[in-house]
Amino acid sequence: MYKRILSTVNEHLNSVITARYALHLAKACGARLYLCFVAEKGMSDADIEKAEDAMKRLFSDARDMDMQVESISATGRPVQEIRKIVREEKIDLVFVSARRADVRRRFYRATTASELMLKLPCSVALIRVVHMGRVNPRKILSPLKARIDNVPERAYFTAKMAEGFNSKVFVFHTPKPITRFFHGEIDLTPMEWDKRMPADVRDFMGHINKYSIDLEGRLAPGSVARTITVEAASKRHDLIIMGATGRSLLSSLLRGNPVEKVLRETPCDFIILKPRHKDDK
Repeated sequence: MYKRILSTVNEHLNSVITARYALHLAKACGARLYLCFVAEKGMSDADIEKAEDAMKRLFSDARDMDMQVESISATGRPVQEIRKIVREEKIDLVFVSARRADVRRRFYRATTASELMLKLPCSVALIRVVHMGRVNPRKILSPLKARIDNVPERAYFTAKMAEGFNSKVFVFHTPKPITRFFHGEIDLTPMEWDKRMPADVRDFMGHINKYSIDLEGRLAPGSVARTITVEAASKRHDLIIMGATGRSLLSSLLRGNPVEKVLRETPCDFIILKPRHKDDK
């Protein structure tokens, strides 16, 4: 599915860690990796040097892993230059990093990362880096809604990320609590909750199983964003992967959504995948 993967790189450490996620995914997919740095107007010489040094290290690491890799540098506005590269090189997936300053405010409003997610013609994986240490997620949490778009691609991305790090995937769904008139909320056993697993969630897990990934499913009712962050913290997950369609991204501009809340409060590294592929071929 992914043959050409691009990761944007700049002078910040979080972009380097984001590129390492891209590197491992590209290795698992057998894809060509593109490393891209766009020098903006007014950027200091010191920051340009940091970004170029990071590009050289990442390029060398990819070569050491016997990967196909290219390095691209440009000058101008990041969104415009990256869109141009994506079209010219026929990129399938772009990795971008979220800055700390972006996370503190309404993320989807006027940030470079959000513009790339909305305007690029390919799939986009945005990463918020929480832990600046070595990238090595062993437990990946995949929260899912009852209705899911682009199931094959989302499952492929998650499975290949797990393959790249030899990780276990935990599929997690937060159903609405069951209530009865005059009786309030009803507690269900794990088996009863399992019977309530939505069809799209089961479909997602079926696709994951195609890739022979260690997999576990779990349901827990509650407030969606809060329940996800508590699950990630209490079970000590290393990475959360959530999906966001173009429609849900646009709705966030108006009123926010659980994805943005988890982005802000996540206790571990967090990936938002905006998928664009229509099948798993």
